[in-house]
Order: sequence, then C-alpha cells, then structure tokens
Amino acid sequence: MMSYWVLFIGIAVVSWLVQMNLQNKFKKYSKIPTGNGMTGRDVALKMLHDNGIYDVQVTHTPGRLTDHYNPTNKTVNLSEGVYESNSIMAAAVAAHECGHAVQHARMYAPLKMRSALVPVVNFASSIMTWVLLGGILLVNSFPQLLLAGIILFAMTTLFSFITLPVEINASKRALVWLSSSGITNSYNHAQAEDALRSAAYTYVVAALGSLATLVYYIMIFMGRRD
Repeated sequence: MMSYWVLFIGIAVVSWLVQMNLQNKFKKYSKIPTGNGMTGRDVALKMLHDNGIYDVQVTHTPGRLTDHYNPTNKTVNLSEGVYESNSIMAAAVAAHECGHAVQHARMYAPLKMRSALVPVVNFASSIMTWVLLGGILLVNSFPQLLLAGIILFAMTTLFSFITLPVEINASKRALVWLSSSGITNSYNHAQAEDALRSAAYTYVVAALGSLATLVYYIMIFMGRRD
C-alpha cells in the first residue's frame, strides 16, 4: 500500500506542475498577438464557417480556462481571456473548441461515445464518493457495496481515457486549420502548438490519476476478500 501512496503523491505533484505550466503558458502566449487583429470570437466563427458549420453559436462564459464546446445546445463557450483577446493563445483555444464542433458535425466516434457516457458519469459522480466510503467501512460484512463503488469509479476512469483521443484530435484539427487559414504563421505556429500540447497534458495526468485510484480500490476489495 505504501508504494501506492507514493504513486498518488507523485501523480498529485505532477498534476500540480502541469497545471502551473499551463497557467504560465496561458499568461505568456496571451501577451503575443496573432498579427491579424482577430479575436478568439472571430477565429471561432471563421473556423466554424470554413468547415461549413453555421448552426453553432459562439458565446462568452465567465471564468478562466473555462472554455468548452457544448454539443447539447451547439455552443462554443469562450472564457474572458479568450473571447475578446487577439492573442495567439486565444486563437489556439478558440480553434481547439471549434475542433470539437467539427468532430460533432463529422460524427467523430470517440466524441459520440463520450457524449453518450455523460449522463452515466454525472450519475456515477453524484453518488460515487458515498458508495466508496460506505463500501470501505463495510467491506468485510457487505463487500458488494464496495464493488458497486468500483464499478461507478470505473465509469469515470473510462470517461477520462475516452476524453484523451477527443482532446488530442480537436487540437490536431485546430492546428491544421490555423496554419492553412493563415491565422498562424512560421513565427507563431509553434507557440499555438505548445499551448495546446500543455493543455493536453492535463487530461493525460487526470486519466492516469483516475486509473491509479481505481487500481487502489480494486486492491482493497481483493485484499479484504482473501
């Protein structure tokens, strides 16, 4: 068990470092203009229209690093530091979120799978903590409760890993379009790529952390059953 605590601490430290790195990249690249004066909103609309998508709205959402695409109401939601900014970071983030809209329009299989899991994951997340806690406390007398918690947690872990190809693919679509459309050039394209790569690392760390935690709960269940 001690080795797993070391693993958890290691993942937590790496997660913190990745988050700090992303925030530093956000600050750094938010100060570098694209050169064409286009804001994040402008970039998003152009990418959507260039891909023949006219039924997706680009909206403003409060907060920082809260950018996301909502397939339910077909909206690209850009945060305060992206919507009205004409920086290379804003362009990269806006294009990435529109990459999800393109995935949706093209019926990208991993996105469809992730969207189908959202209701299940939301339900699992709402009760998972209490089921796992009760399962650990009652593992000797009622092990089935812990098993139920493990199944719920496994759903969230699966969701984390399905998210990886969805996010990586959205970034690839964004980078190809940014280059082909002339939004980025030979001087700043590498910066856009670096920004999106840093964001992708957060999903990788989250997935690995979820997997490590799942294995930990399984070990508790198997160990107490013996």
